[in-house]
Amino acid sequence: MSKPSSSGKGLPIHSIRAVSLAVLLLTVVLVQPGCTGRSTPKDYLQETQEDRDARMAWWREARFGLFIHWGLYAVPAGSYQGQQGGGTGEWLQSWANIPRADYEKFAPEFNPTRYDAAQWVSLAKEAGMKYIVITSKHHDGFALWDSKVSEYDIVDATPYGRDILADLARECQRQGIKLCFYHSIMDWHHPSQYIDVEGKDSTAGNGQNKIFAEHRDEFVTYLNAQVEELITRYDPWVLWFDGEWTDWWTEADGKALYNHVRSLRPSIIVNNRVGKGRMGMQGLNKGPGYAGDFGTPEQEIPATGLPGVDWETCMTMNDTWGFKSYDHNWKSSKTLVHQLIDAASKGGNYLLNVGPTADGVIPQPSVDRLKEMGRWMAVNSESIYGTQASPFEQPRWGRFTTKPGRLYAHVFDWPQDGRLQLPPMDGKVTHAHLLADAEQTGLQVEQSAQGIDLSLPASAPDIMASVVVVEFEER
Repeated sequence: MSKPSSSGKGLPIHSIRAVSLAVLLLTVVLVQPGCTGRSTPKDYLQETQEDRDARMAWWREARFGLFIHWGLYAVPAGSYQGQQGGGTGEWLQSWANIPRADYEKFAPEFNPTRYDAAQWVSLAKEAGMKYIVITSKHHDGFALWDSKVSEYDIVDATPYGRDILADLARECQRQGIKLCFYHSIMDWHHPSQYIDVEGKDSTAGNGQNKIFAEHRDEFVTYLNAQVEELITRYDPWVLWFDGEWTDWWTEADGKALYNHVRSLRPSIIVNNRVGKGRMGMQGLNKGPGYAGDFGTPEQEIPATGLPGVDWETCMTMNDTWGFKSYDHNWKSSKTLVHQLIDAASKGGNYLLNVGPTADGVIPQPSVDRLKEMGRWMAVNSESIYGTQASPFEQPRWGRFTTKPGRLYAHVFDWPQDGRLQLPPMDGKVTHAHLLADAEQTGLQVEQSAQGIDLSLPASAPDIMASVVVVEFEER
């Protein structure tokens, strides 16, 4: 299938790809150090702390975002040739050992006619989320936008034929939600890559993905071209990279990609998986000298947070990222609220995932939980947005978050005797009340060198978590 050029001259897609890649290669050559008329590219990793703080401000304020894993893997929904697998839905091509040519056959079946961008964004907003991170391209290499350097995308390869990211971008802007993109560095569909694992098809895809050395530069050019499309067309706030653990991707590659991304949009935020910044699956930032702006713990909240490092934990509601029809191991809404609070209490963000179906529907159990979290956030969001890590050790009964002059005590286990003990504070407590109390009726407070004792009502305002606000004079 051919795609007309933007000039309307009907240039075939293979010619567009060739021209696009040639232009990008020429650009890369021209910006190399020593080339006539061009200076050394700027190193955006060397920004001042003041500039970094300004760039990260909205992200630190947000604390809560929606992760969306969606692609061709939603079609088989975790099953292949009548067999269910133990791996996550989006990794089906790997764990089911599906050759590239066979996996491509899911594209004609991907027709999400029930996809409603307005509904998705509205749901995220109702849940209290401030940003959305969607898989522009996962490891399977399939793009959810109209890419000019590939026909393996939602517009060219499926009967749906619409640019999903364009629709989502418009709706996010209309509803005031920041749109961000996940993008995989590893690409099982690109012919430059293969696997060499006994018993596995070389094109099936795997975590030990390899690359043909003679085609490495070709793929990096392709990667840069698609990233440039995402930034220049949709103006995302975050690029969330993944699949960087392959041995052919280096920290130098990560720094180059980081600088390329920020040269296109200097204010953008990039996670640490652009390079080798994460250590194993915990996503711990190795510190200065490594590319990326925030750490990415996965399916866990670090026990003590990551002091001195911006970080965001990503979490599933059940056991999969991409949709699996038979995964019903759902976390309760109460557990999800506690995880959100836990992350905020340690200075981190919470990115909660949904895996839509192939026809474009977010599963009802996910919808129910997001709405229930939204009801909690409608009352208690002040204790999450823009808060900082707790200055105290986490208590057995809950968690703390803080803002200048305010301490928020999130009570998971309401005390039966109506007394809540807090650690000693340097500042003088001036007022305390329940966040759920619109009248801000003062609670009885006794402050001493041994700590703070609060008198609470007999019953908790919220069965998931009740918040006590303690106002104090800072010293």
